[in-house]
Amino acid sequence: MLRGEKVGLRARIESDVPVLQEELFGDVRAYARSSHRPWQPVSPGTAAAPYAVVEPEPSSAVFSIVSLVDGALVGEGGLWGIDLHNRSAEVGIALLPGARGSGFAVDAVRVLCAYGFAMRGLHRLQIETLADNAAMRATAARAGFTEEGIRRASAWVDGTFADGVVLSLLADDVRWQ
Repeated sequence: MLRGEKVGLRARIESDVPVLQEELFGDVRAYARSSHRPWQPVSPGTAAAPYAVVEPEPSSAVFSIVSLVDGALVGEGGLWGIDLHNRSAEVGIALLPGARGSGFAVDAVRVLCAYGFAMRGLHRLQIETLADNAAMRATAARAGFTEEGIRRASAWVDGTFADGVVLSLLADDVRWQ
């Protein structure tokens, strides 16, 4: 398990799936605002289920986020779009509703970044979120990310286009290791 101050990142296990499916995927509006893909009904346990237990692959690293206090599942996160040539990847997290506001988000992002830089040898990590997602923007800033700019009308959300924000962190920027 990868450990931060408040959270651990571990491989997803079967008992995580129904919780993530219900609390994250079941919240259609929140899922639609956090995913680059449109929400559509998917049965748990199928290959298309977004939180299925999967084998590791070179282009992504998927983790369950757990509290270090009691081992409780608090969310999911990972790196995806890992580009070994350019040594870059996307970073993302989703916390269960009951775990939000507990300081888990910044710690989880920091642990994901440490993993990406130290263990995967990446140079650039990027977060892309909706411009009105103040919580993720604040989390990224607290984790050391720099806001690079706005992608105007780049996301189709709830029947309208929304602006996106791109934030990045370079291995050379990291001061909290």
